[in-house]
Amino acid sequence: MDADQLVAGLNEAQLAAVTATGGPVVVMAGAGSGKTRVLTRRIAWRIATDDTDPTRVLALTFTRKAAGELRHRLRTLGLRDEVAAGTFHGIALVQLRRRWADRNTTPPAILDRRSRFLARAASLGRGVRASDVLAEIDWARARLITPEQYSMAAAEAGRTPPITADQLADVMVRFAQEKRRRRMVDFDDLLELAIRDLQSDPGYAEAVRWRYRHLCVDEFQDVNPLQYELLSHWRGDRPDLFVVGDTNQAIYGWNGAEPDLLATFARREPGATVITLADNYRSSPQVLELAATLSDGPGLVAHRPDGPRPSVTAYPDDKAEAVGVAERIREARRVAGSWSDQAVLVRTNAQLLLIEQTLNDLGVPARHRAGAGPLASPEVASLIGQLTSPGVDVADAAAELSAEATMEDAPTSGPEVERRANRAALLRLVNDYLAVDPAPSGPGLAAWLSTLDGNDVADNADAVELTTFHGAKGLEWPVVHVAGLEDGFVPIAYAETGGQKAEERRLFYVAVTRAEQELHLSWAAARTFTNRPVGREVSPLLAGPAAAISRLGVAPAHRVDWRAKIAASRQRLADAPPPSSARGRRRAAQPAFASAAADDPAAEQRAYQALRQWRQRRARASDVPVHVVLSDRTLRSLARARPTNRAALAAIDGIGPSKLSRYGDDLINLLNAPAEHA
Repeated sequence: MDADQLVAGLNEAQLAAVTATGGPVVVMAGAGSGKTRVLTRRIAWRIATDDTDPTRVLALTFTRKAAGELRHRLRTLGLRDEVAAGTFHGIALVQLRRRWADRNTTPPAILDRRSRFLARAASLGRGVRASDVLAEIDWARARLITPEQYSMAAAEAGRTPPITADQLADVMVRFAQEKRRRRMVDFDDLLELAIRDLQSDPGYAEAVRWRYRHLCVDEFQDVNPLQYELLSHWRGDRPDLFVVGDTNQAIYGWNGAEPDLLATFARREPGATVITLADNYRSSPQVLELAATLSDGPGLVAHRPDGPRPSVTAYPDDKAEAVGVAERIREARRVAGSWSDQAVLVRTNAQLLLIEQTLNDLGVPARHRAGAGPLASPEVASLIGQLTSPGVDVADAAAELSAEATMEDAPTSGPEVERRANRAALLRLVNDYLAVDPAPSGPGLAAWLSTLDGNDVADNADAVELTTFHGAKGLEWPVVHVAGLEDGFVPIAYAETGGQKAEERRLFYVAVTRAEQELHLSWAAARTFTNRPVGREVSPLLAGPAAAISRLGVAPAHRVDWRAKIAASRQRLADAPPPSSARGRRRAAQPAFASAAADDPAAEQRAYQALRQWRQRRARASDVPVHVVLSDRTLRSLARARPTNRAALAAIDGIGPSKLSRYGDDLINLLNAPAEHA
């Protein structure tokens, strides 16, 4: 790796974060400010300058997917040696299994069906859900609250447990006792056991600290006190700690996270270097102006071209909202070119059911982000069984699978493409495991996979993403639809304390900052609950964004008559004979809209590829990232519209006056060249 190349193209604040000497270092990274780029460049730069041994680096994230992405970026930068990256639970598990093996101790079983286990361990009473009790126990343990301390701590935090505070404290004790009796552990036990071993054995603690001398933590605002305690033991008295986070995206306080650990970092760490990343490279200025009304502190500085003005739409009821959102998606699809460029975000999972059904009925492919995922496919489940068998050399088996995949012919069918993608997802996870366990084994891999987060792996189908505000964290789309913005959802009805309401505002901020170019907000004046329509009020948190939209000036020249669109969609649904199943509805509806999506999909795809090649040449000639030339979304719009003159070109989103002057002639000539030259 070339150290100079690693810092090329960084802005001033990013450069300061990547090259900061000593420690500790805290980076306050706003949404879309390039925090992952900074984190990976810092690791790579320190290695390239011989300041760090790659095998002594530990990067902590909150999902396996994030850890895999971090390692992928490091390899792209030229780092061949593996950096250990994983979740707190995953790293703790690997260390515990190694210690158990050294002591010839049989590892305890990982408890997976916790609700059923708790229901059997403690008599909860009629009408009390074990999952609700577990959530409260998890909150207490994440915050290092003992059963004896629970009653006072819950009262101070404004918690309303599903049973009395005294009863919950008793259940905490019985739950722990039953796990010990049956030699079973859950995820929080992994952290507590790892802390216990580090506290009780100074020699072992020193060996762990010798192995991982350089610690990096992503999304530090999401760290809870239990994780922070483990981090402190991993770190010891060394100053080498690099953390990245954003207090405006602290949305897991309900689950025990403590954002003050980030906010007060500099006060706890004398001599800490504090760096702020305030330049946003994700969202249009219009989206950021709206988002600023929901954030603490100064807004972010936009570096993307202007986009369309965000919209707020009030619908008479939830069914009209679902159809309206579907029609907006179909309208944006004609420009965006890909269903997967769009997402629908809501506050609760229950809100997604009507939207998903409506999208399916109107022929719009959609998927839940937290679905079963590729690892649930039969073939991959079989491969997992082979890889996790006792006595299997996991590294050799994974290498053989990779070699087989390399030698196979390119897939020619949709199912085969999906099968390859699922197997590739498994191999990425196996490689993640091999990077952190110095003595890999089949049972070790099985335990590692058991800590997999439901959102760690997503399929690659072209479909609109449906997810909650929480599920959207860390993701981004060119077009985002935020629905159900009503009081009771945003903020959620049970947010009563000042801290809870502040977190709801931050959660809304996370949702709107997922949008790169287009942002559409909506709410319904009536919503059906248990077959009864109930009147709804607009979210009070929408006042600031609505005012920001008003300040942005007149609406775009192209106006869509959404009332007419909704009426037409309802008429189509009424006229169409109902298929026998939901799957049948999707299959019956899909072709009509798919064929209407583009006049000539093949020509559009050729134009898009030609534009990508042209953009690559321009970026290389100017020594800038490709998105600085033109975004993917703008390329897709150009490929679809194929403007023939400068006036038509100027109407494309993302083509401002400077881009028109600089690239106008090139683009017109390229898009209107004969097919053999395109």
